Amino acid sequence: RQPPNPEEHVSRERQVELGVELIERLEHGSLALSELIDRVETVTSDPATTRRILDVAEIRGIIDREDGVVSIAGGNFLSFQSEVVRREGEFSCRRCGASLTTGHFMRLEAGELGPFGSSCIRKVTGRER
Repeated sequence: RQPPNPEEHVSRERQVELGVELIERLEHGSLALSELIDRVETVTSDPATTRRILDVAEIRGIIDREDGVVSIAGGNFLSFQSEVVRREGEFSCRRCGASLTTGHFMRLEAGELGPFGSSCIRKVTGRER
């Protein structure tokens, strides 16, 4: 058995912090667990990391899970004017995989998350269902 790679650990912890902060910034009072996981999968597709993100968010009081519904104690919504950056280039949307010439990136304390297309950024943040 190989010892854990410290870089992977740092990367996983960064993913956990990005995921927790993303959840905290969602514009939903509650979501089905599957909808929340759809947003978290923009950070990681690893089931263990996803579970860790949800566990940390619950420990910190950001979410409450009950019967497949997640209540979010956010309220600190992402500002599209100052915390979403648009960049021109060749990108693939982190949520749907579509090719993009304009990528939208979220600036979070834990780091930057993106790129997203114009409709996916609204879905991920909760501006649209």
